[in-house]
Amino acid sequence: MLMIMKGSFFLLLFVLTALSLHAQGEAAGVRYGAGRAAMIREDWYEAAESFLEALRISPSHAEAAAALAECYYALAEFDQALSWVRRARNLARGNLELANLEARVLIALGQLNEASRIIGEVLAREPYNREALFAQAEMDIARGRAGEAVTRYREAVRRYPEDQKLLLSLALVLGSLGQHNEAGAYINRVLAGHSEDYRVYYYGAYLASRAGRIGEGIRHAERALFFKPSFIPAKKLLASLRYRQGRFDEAARLADEIIALNREDTGVWYLKGMAFSRLGRRQEALAVLSAAASMAPEDEFVRTALEELLLSGTVLEEQNRRRWASWHFARAKDFRSRNLSDQALFEYRRGLRLNPYARERRDYAEILRLQGFPARFMEELRFMQDLGLGDQGIDDAVETYTARLVNALYRRWDADPLLVTKRHWKIGVFFLDSQSAFYHADGAAVASAYLKDLLSHNRNIAPINAELRQSSFSAAFRAAREAGADYFLLLTVTENERDLSLRGELFVGRTGSPAGTFTSYRTGQDRLRNACRHIIDQVDAALPFRGELAARKAGQGLINKGRADGVKAEAVYDIVKKGRIGVKNEGIGLVYAAEEVVGTITIREADEEVAAGNLVRSGFYDRIEPGDEAVIRQEQKDLPVSNRESTADPELRSLLRTLR
Repeated sequence: MLMIMKGSFFLLLFVLTALSLHAQGEAAGVRYGAGRAAMIREDWYEAAESFLEALRISPSHAEAAAALAECYYALAEFDQALSWVRRARNLARGNLELANLEARVLIALGQLNEASRIIGEVLAREPYNREALFAQAEMDIARGRAGEAVTRYREAVRRYPEDQKLLLSLALVLGSLGQHNEAGAYINRVLAGHSEDYRVYYYGAYLASRAGRIGEGIRHAERALFFKPSFIPAKKLLASLRYRQGRFDEAARLADEIIALNREDTGVWYLKGMAFSRLGRRQEALAVLSAAASMAPEDEFVRTALEELLLSGTVLEEQNRRRWASWHFARAKDFRSRNLSDQALFEYRRGLRLNPYARERRDYAEILRLQGFPARFMEELRFMQDLGLGDQGIDDAVETYTARLVNALYRRWDADPLLVTKRHWKIGVFFLDSQSAFYHADGAAVASAYLKDLLSHNRNIAPINAELRQSSFSAAFRAAREAGADYFLLLTVTENERDLSLRGELFVGRTGSPAGTFTSYRTGQDRLRNACRHIIDQVDAALPFRGELAARKAGQGLINKGRADGVKAEAVYDIVKKGRIGVKNEGIGLVYAAEEVVGTITIREADEEVAAGNLVRSGFYDRIEPGDEAVIRQEQKDLPVSNRESTADPELRSLLRTLR
């Protein structure tokens, strides 16, 4: 009897447990279904909430974990997406769909080798797995090999000729490569079968805008909004297109509509501020951009646009100048506390551009001293004295370093570094008004102004004073040539919410011929600053060394380049007759006739700003005079002028991730 009772008890316990698990499974299934419905509406937050609840009820619900990974992927929270897709794969081993999702997440995170391994495993099992082929093409794009991605997509189209996602992917990649007519043909092919799909119109609007067909882009964006009025990406694109069309009032109005839905979208605040700026409503633009910069101080485009407005249209005493200068000074002190001197120097320089009267100039000078530039250190302190910002410490430092530098090379030659220092290259910085802007409207305008400002701190390059915005290549060429520029740089910007790519095409100012191409791809914080600095570093490294014979004493000469310019003892330079050096018609380089070389100088001593050495004349007569140029003897050979770094298109990568 006791055994029968025990058996009944365990049977009842088993039944109750089974019923409980069944109920939990049903509840988890309900939440999973609600999440899937939210995903269809693209309400990723509600969907994530439902999937999290499903997993709380049933932790082993593999489908919910996988769907949650998709939500975080759509929200660009790739670390979280990776965590959840790996959990899903542990719960559903062998699922190739999850393997492909993990590969896509890894590509978004930049872990390309691991993604490649997973894609290889999937294709080894299913050589024509469609999602794996998509991931493989996406990886080509992430590696800057869009041409290879096109080949893969074309092959896939032959196998799946009606696949909407595949056709759209191919159209987007072709558009990124400038093959606009073919891209448009694929969009039209998709529209023929999906004439009411708002997403297809959205991608069509983007591709038309990239091709410069603004009217067509506006029509497509409006059709997307007709079919789905709540589709914010299309409304943002429409606002950007209205901006590019010159209808700045309409762009600002659309920005207000988007802000009413999401006040945290700083990109739209930025667009509104830029529209006000183009309308000449400077104070309103300053107010809008200040609000946006306060919400997202890490958004470099917002802050740079604000600072450019302050620099170009306010007096030095403007309170907002001091406010944003202080922001840079605070960052500079943080970098300095971590021994990141180069980053600190940049922040001090930017802050001092906004507020030249700031006492932080003393800290900036101190970094120069620590980097081995005592003369520059003293120049900055003397400037503070001239501004009436001196104190006992500054006065004592000037007196001390004046005594220490009494035997400096420039003192022995009685050559003021401020007077003899000269920038030997004139470069124009431009962007074309027709350039597409997807994430930050007129982003090239902001980046060009930023890059030009950075160039003002370069010892060898003088940016010409010309309008940054140009209507065409010919207009840029004319502006550069008339300003006497040696070269001019056309800047192109592509970006998404995390990544930035800059492309600078350099042309000869006299002929308009190509001189070199320089690219930079950066991600994370300070990407605009770092990308601009990288472009400048590449250009500076490609330009030949040029100096000038500043003074002569018998067989000794002084050139206006020193240690800061890479001049070292025992270096030998040609001395070329003043005014006889030209720039190559194409590429980067100097040209001069052999008979124009009047001698050489062999450096014996190099100071910060100047260097001295022994002069040797060429020929029987001594024709070496102050003002002649000093160039590297081997300069006649061709220089590597193009950066070979493969760069991905951030806009393209971002758009491909939105394909469903």
